[in-house]
Amino acid sequence: MRSPRPYTPQAGPGAQSLTERRKAATQLDIARAACELFAEHGPDGTTAEDIAHRAGVALRTFYRYFRNKQEAVAPLLAGGGDAWRALLAEEEPGTPLAEALDRAVTRSLSDLQSVEEGLEVTRGLLRAAATDEALRGVWYRVNQDSEERLVPVIARLAGPDADPLDIRLLAAAATDSIRIALELWSATDAPTSGPGSPAELALRCLHALTGTTPLLR
Repeated sequence: MRSPRPYTPQAGPGAQSLTERRKAATQLDIARAACELFAEHGPDGTTAEDIAHRAGVALRTFYRYFRNKQEAVAPLLAGGGDAWRALLAEEEPGTPLAEALDRAVTRSLSDLQSVEEGLEVTRGLLRAAATDEALRGVWYRVNQDSEERLVPVIARLAGPDADPLDIRLLAAAATDSIRIALELWSATDAPTSGPGSPAELALRCLHALTGTTPLLR
């Protein structure tokens, strides 16, 4: 059984080579295998050998891409950030940033069945992370990476006159809004849409954290 894709990775500014696409596909296969095994046996009951076997790759291939079993889930967790940054990047410069952020957050967390399935996968991983320090570390690193990659997206939408400090603060607030929302939601049995859903919680967090942000005035 293959776990669903949590999110569809978005294409970057340049086309990937065939080698890069194969590498990314292998990483995702390993990540899905790790996710399945963590859900079935927990991180403590899963080894790197188990993950490699489930993914159909050699153990040396596993270690070519990941240092340990917890890091193997990073491509799945990172997919959400990739998706929502891509949605925000679709907005035209000059679009009110508050509207653009609300749209991107809502669409990335609630639009399609594949997103809903991915949210359930993420919920399982975050629940496992509650008792696994290394897995929490992967989650925090993925969010830090996403925040850094969000900065140029916001800078483009904000325009050349925007204060770099305001751009960095907004990137941090937006990233943390989604992170906090997913962490709170994962600790409950709330549905993927409606009250208490990731999208609803993320918007609440975003509005609370950015209420005085100059770029959104």
